[in-house]
Amino acid sequence: MLGSTEIIVIGGVIVLLFGASAIPKFAKSLGRAKKEFKDGVNEGLEEQDKEEKK
Repeated sequence: MLGSTEIIVIGGVIVLLFGASAIPKFAKSLGRAKKEFKDGVNEGLEEQDKEEKK
């Protein structure tokens, strides 16, 4: 498990590599990807329920 010091160091390296302006864009794209993944999983579960009811 990562400690607070390791997380701070990793965050600092990311800021140095990509710049501070890229972090919000990256976080936004991660949020979109998470939402699309959840939507896909829910859609798959709904289809599975429909198949089981037949």
